[in-house]
Amino acid sequence: MGVTDSGLPPDAGRRRREQRGWCWYDWANSVFPTSVTTVFLSLYLTSVATRAAQADVARNGPDACPAGDALSRCDISLFGLAFPAGSLWGYLLSAATVIQVLVLPITGAIADRTQRKRTMLAAFAFGGALTTGLLALVAGQNWQLGVVLFVLANICFGASVVVYYSFLPEIADADERDRVSSRGWAFGYLGGGLALGTHLMIYLGHDAVGLDEDAAVRLVFLSSGVWWALFTLLPLAALKGHRPAPGATPAASAITGGFRQLATTLREARLYPLTLAFLGAYWIYTDGISTVTQVSAQYGNLELDLPQDSLIITLLIVQFIAFVGGMLHGMAARRIGAKKTIMISLCLWLVVLVAAYFVQAGQELQFYGLAVGIGLVLGGTNALSRSVFSQMVPPGKEAEYFSLYEVGERSTSWLGPLVFAGIGQATGSFRLAIISLVVFFAVGLVLVALVPVRRAIEAVGNRPPTIL
Repeated sequence: MGVTDSGLPPDAGRRRREQRGWCWYDWANSVFPTSVTTVFLSLYLTSVATRAAQADVARNGPDACPAGDALSRCDISLFGLAFPAGSLWGYLLSAATVIQVLVLPITGAIADRTQRKRTMLAAFAFGGALTTGLLALVAGQNWQLGVVLFVLANICFGASVVVYYSFLPEIADADERDRVSSRGWAFGYLGGGLALGTHLMIYLGHDAVGLDEDAAVRLVFLSSGVWWALFTLLPLAALKGHRPAPGATPAASAITGGFRQLATTLREARLYPLTLAFLGAYWIYTDGISTVTQVSAQYGNLELDLPQDSLIITLLIVQFIAFVGGMLHGMAARRIGAKKTIMISLCLWLVVLVAAYFVQAGQELQFYGLAVGIGLVLGGTNALSRSVFSQMVPPGKEAEYFSLYEVGERSTSWLGPLVFAGIGQATGSFRLAIISLVVFFAVGLVLVALVPVRRAIEAVGNRPPTIL
């Protein structure tokens, strides 16, 4: 057998190139959930909607709604439904999630039936990048355009991630997936952190370049779309078209066949109860993870009385430390196995939440230390969950099952915030609210411990890794 210049056999050398290229899509798409969704669009779209409400006050008189700072409570309307401008972002996130729940399973079924994953990844990634860049057109009072563009970008983001995840079993064998998935997740946090740092410099330095705040935010949206599209070229160049699976279907018939295949997938999934057991455990603890990341700024602001710039620094710390955490999780998985590493990571999450309860108000350094703890476990837990699940999926149905993986994650993502908000309201303490989230990690830890991962992998016909 011949070797490449790197000393690897040709197939192994090609697989390594594909693996390195694959990781770059985590880097490329991370700008959307980080800079766009988490930081800039939520506040900007609310301000645009509030301006629309203010214009309504000007047309209809001061009695139309409360004045001054309370303008965000003035009503705007969409499809005949009226709601306060300040509630727009919450409703939009909920609606976008419901739409993803409907779309993603069909996306996975079509990807597996056509086996044109590279083409689909390109279409969804560039579509998401385009609609993200077009958010720069949202100005004045035109919040409706922002709603449409965000929904489209969010659909493209979720669909591209489903297709992207489904490549993992094709480019990495059982013993490689933990390393590849951890590296990709770590790259994602590093890329998201660098993009966010750049965007914060654009926003905070807007006066120096003659831009107002709105123009600076629109420039962030435009550059986010360019970032997403530009770095998507790297995985597309590295990933090759893999041989179609037996029974692969032309794209035209796959669209209708995708709906039938979805129903078949849901029926067949019951034949693999161990896969579903791990999936259920993942849905529980990932809800806890997403809730901690979503409410940490609120906890720091309302309970700990920390200023806005401290919260921004904290977010950057989490992003960059998560890169280190992802790499460390991959190294640990190679030594002790992915399941044990996930369980240790969930134990560390419990420690982080207990520490969060005892952080003193106004103590920025303590909060930064908490951010380091979150970053160390944030990326690795999800990265190893992705690689373990990829081994529990029947061959040839990767995209279908990863669509269930993503849909389930989004469908349960409401429970953690509900618990946090409910406990906070009932007790009047966000400290008790943050400590209440330990239940998600404790239950997830117990359920993961009960899943015989090796038997689950063998049950679907895959070879388990040497160390598990």
